[in-house]
Amino acid sequence: MIGSKPKIVVIGGGTGTATVLSALATPARFELTAIVTVSDSGGSTGRLRDEFGFIPVGDVRACLAALATGHNSREVKDLLLYRFDRGEGLSGHNLGNLILTALTDLYGTPGKAIEVASKILRINGQVFPVSEQPADLVIHFTDGSQVIGEDYLNYIDRQGRKIARINLARQTPIYPPAAQAIREADLVIIGPGDLYASLLPNTLVAGFREALAARRGKYIYIANLMSCATQTLHLTATDHVAEICRYTGQKPDIVVINNQPITDRHLITRYQAAGLEPIVDDLDDREWTVKRAPLVAPVNAIPVKGDRLPRSFLRHHAGHLRALIEESLDV
Repeated sequence: MIGSKPKIVVIGGGTGTATVLSALATPARFELTAIVTVSDSGGSTGRLRDEFGFIPVGDVRACLAALATGHNSREVKDLLLYRFDRGEGLSGHNLGNLILTALTDLYGTPGKAIEVASKILRINGQVFPVSEQPADLVIHFTDGSQVIGEDYLNYIDRQGRKIARINLARQTPIYPPAAQAIREADLVIIGPGDLYASLLPNTLVAGFREALAARRGKYIYIANLMSCATQTLHLTATDHVAEICRYTGQKPDIVVINNQPITDRHLITRYQAAGLEPIVDDLDDREWTVKRAPLVAPVNAIPVKGDRLPRSFLRHHAGHLRALIEESLDV
């Protein structure tokens, strides 16, 4: 790595991946690549996917916004994240999603559309879909029932049901540049993010496990701060890591987890009302290489007009997260 920037690949989707990218983007000491899931089926992304048949673009758009670091980065983020709250057919749609959909229609493939968007917006890094084909997520429960569609994970009534496994409805090949980025990375990061909605679907794409196994650098898993009521309620940190190992076929070289208690009573009340709880750290240091740090950063989660999906109130602390990642790279 002497004389060049370390290559870091961040894999996931949703706000977790964008948080890690934002933490690493400034100052620009790394060559960053985001690889995002293509099984998202809710909100503006899901509507556009249904209407056009393209891959879901919401997570791509969030990563592009996180990598906007130029003198006009604030304006670029505002543009990509703007959501319409009125207008027949427009209400609920995100402008960044519409731009990426239009570029895909113009240039024919998601990869080319994202490449063009990155040039126009002067993004400091790369964003790849894990596949250029949209994927339908199949969720199987321990009672034998199943549903199809990632969006069900936002709203399903658990009724005591526990997720047994997930798979894709049909075989979906990995996007070759994504596989190459994983193989050549000095550090691969999975997480944070919803386990069954944002992280594990990436591992189901044909060729992902092989690319991860052929990586030249370390691979770390960043655990969530909170459980997800419809996916991982009552799962401990060990449970989360076990699922990551099960689906990747690889044991993480490092597990990063928060050790800072959540003391804000207002936030605690809001999470309890939603049926969520902090993830219990029961990781055995004899089995895992664990890096613990105070990683809680409250966010001003003001509801956005037109946004129909539930959002979290906490994020990982950017500065502390960056320090742990730099330590993992030995830079």
